[in-house]
Amino acid sequence: MRGIQFGKFIDKGSHQEPFDRLFDLFKELLIHTSGDVAEALDWMNEIDREHNITTDEYGMGDFIQDLKDKGYLRDEEGEVMAMSSKMEQSIRKSALHEIFGKIRKSGHGDHNSKFSGKGDEVQPELRNYSFGDGLDKIALTESLLNAQIKMSGDNWMLSADDLLVRETDLKTQTSSVLMIDISHSMILYGEDRITPAKKVAMALAEYIHTKFPKDTLDIIVFGNDAWEIKLKDLPYLQVGPYHTNTVAGLQLAQDLLKRKRNPNKQILMITDGKPSCLNENGTYYKNSFGLDRKIINKTLNEAASCRRQKINVTTFMIAQDPYLQQFISEFTEEAKGKAFYSGLDHLGQFVIHDYANNKRKTR
Repeated sequence: MRGIQFGKFIDKGSHQEPFDRLFDLFKELLIHTSGDVAEALDWMNEIDREHNITTDEYGMGDFIQDLKDKGYLRDEEGEVMAMSSKMEQSIRKSALHEIFGKIRKSGHGDHNSKFSGKGDEVQPELRNYSFGDGLDKIALTESLLNAQIKMSGDNWMLSADDLLVRETDLKTQTSSVLMIDISHSMILYGEDRITPAKKVAMALAEYIHTKFPKDTLDIIVFGNDAWEIKLKDLPYLQVGPYHTNTVAGLQLAQDLLKRKRNPNKQILMITDGKPSCLNENGTYYKNSFGLDRKIINKTLNEAASCRRQKINVTTFMIAQDPYLQQFISEFTEEAKGKAFYSGLDHLGQFVIHDYANNKRKTR
C-alpha cells in the first residue's frame, strides 16, 4: 500500500443502486492491487469502517455474494476468490469510459483530417463527379435534384454534370504494439505510475476492439528483458525489481510487427526512465547511474531500425527530468517518430488521441 492514501469519501453516486456504487470503487481497487481480490476487499472493508459506504440494508457480505451471483468473481481452491473474464472485461470498459470522459471534457477526441479519400466513413460534403469515381459513391437523390433544378420545360435528362459524389474518410488498418515499462522506477519515490499505464493499455485495447475491430494490438512489457502478455493479463500486471531494457522491448515489438500484413505499423511506448540494461548473450549489462553511452547507442540503433522498416514510434514520457527528456528527443529524432511529455493524469488522453489521429491517412 506504499504510495496509496485514502482521503475523505465523497459519495457522487447516491442515485445509483448499492451494488453499482460499490462496484465502481471495487474495480478501481482491483487495478491498484493487480487483481488481488482478497486485498481489494480488505481495502473495501477499511474504507467502509472509515466512511460508511455500506448500509444496514446492504452490507459488504451482500456485495460479495452479488459479485459471485452476477459472475464477476469465481471461487478457487479453499476460500480464495479470483476475477472472472467478465470482471476483466468490465475493468477494461471502465478504463475506456474514464479516459474517454476526460477526452470529451478537455476537448480532445477523434479529430479527422481535412483530407478525404477512398474509405468507409461518410462525410456530409458533396462534390462534382469525376471520371473514376465509384458508382456506389454517387449521391443519387441529390444528383436527381440537381438535374431537376436545371431542367428546361418538359425536357428532363440526367447528365454527368448533374452527378454529385459524397466524400468518405480514408481509414486504414493498423497494427500496433504497446510497450509498457515495468522497471522498479514505475513505483519509485511512492508515485504509482504503473496503474495509469495499465489503465491506458486496457482502455486502448477496448477502444480498438470496439471502434477499429480490423486493427491488431499486441502488448509487451519490458524490464531486464521483454516479453509479450495477453490482454487478460493486464489487470494483474506488477512492477518488478527490474532495470530498463528498452532495446529488448523494441526488438520484440519489431519482430511482432514483421508478422503483420497491414501496411501501417506503429509502436506506442510508455516509459518513465532511461534505458539502463542490455542482455548480451545471456549476461545482463546494467548501469543505473546517468546515461550509459553503450546502452544509449544500442537504443538509438533500434530507433533507426524502426525508421528503416517504416514503423512509427510514439513515446509517452512520464518523467520530468530534463536530461531524460533530452534523450527521448534524440531517440525520437533518430526514429523520425513522435514524443509526448505527459503527466500521469493525462496519459490516457494523449495515447488514445494520438491513436485516433494516426487512423486518418491521406493518399
